[in-house]
Amino acid sequence: MKLITFQNKTGESRIGWLQDHAVVDMNLADSRLPIDMLTFIDNHETNFAIINELEFIEPHYLLDEVKLLAPLPNPRSFRDYIGFEQHMLNASKSFGHTVGEAWYEMPIFYFTNHHGIYGPEDEIKRPVGEEKLDIELEIAVIIGKKGKDIKVENADDHIFGYTVFNDWTARAIQKREMTVPLGPHKGKDFANAIGPYIITKDEMEQYRCSITRESHPEHLTMPKNNGDRFDLKMTAKINDVVICEGNYKTVHWTFPQMMERASENNVTLMPGDILGSGTVGWGSLIENNFAVHRPLIPGDVVELEIEGIGTLRNTVV
Repeated sequence: MKLITFQNKTGESRIGWLQDHAVVDMNLADSRLPIDMLTFIDNHETNFAIINELEFIEPHYLLDEVKLLAPLPNPRSFRDYIGFEQHMLNASKSFGHTVGEAWYEMPIFYFTNHHGIYGPEDEIKRPVGEEKLDIELEIAVIIGKKGKDIKVENADDHIFGYTVFNDWTARAIQKREMTVPLGPHKGKDFANAIGPYIITKDEMEQYRCSITRESHPEHLTMPKNNGDRFDLKMTAKINDVVICEGNYKTVHWTFPQMMERASENNVTLMPGDILGSGTVGWGSLIENNFAVHRPLIPGDVVELEIEGIGTLRNTVV
């Protein structure tokens, strides 16, 4: 199921699902269903049971009659990981350092701005004075079940769904701040774009796969866990020009491993929390020092597409 948050003809924010190229408003389909996504996720087992009881629902709108918003505009928290070794190797080279040993020992994350959420077609304002605005092509997972000290083998029980994530980055600001070894600061604070939908986890099963030494890129380290992956093409375009083509299955640290790391030491993950996968290899411009494309400027249109999930498009202003 493709779940959406949208603005209807009267300007109200509502939630629903896509039915072909049309939109079903949940609350209009059944008044027991909520009108916001966080409330739906909090009680999703009950809400899905209600939906499953419904007979065919005539869509309430055509897709072009509504404006799609960020599917979860108010996540409870937002952790972003660095899950792809290829990105680490590329970015480290561009920054003039090597990949730290700790990266191969545990999934590394930082907390990003869970209030700075943008959706499909939203305009992204370039930070004042920024000269090296960049994108990062990622998948995000939405937590659906509360839990702490979650083990890898149980992590799937806590997943609600997936969406496309663009981790917008101000590289010039970031370069200066990161001389202080504390972590991302204002260079990552201004915009996190997600959407266009949340794909429920059952729809992702068709893409589930494992990897072998023979199938994993030979120059990359073989991950400790060869499962919990999806064979998903990941593509980034700027002004209709492809600048990156990757695949999620090349990830080193999987979402279950990330969830185990985030929830260890009695830390509670909550429904509506988001975890980012990290950038797929070559999924940001910094990885080749902006050789494949100049830094983003106002007017540039960025499209991130992930197979099975959708295309997230934004314009820089």
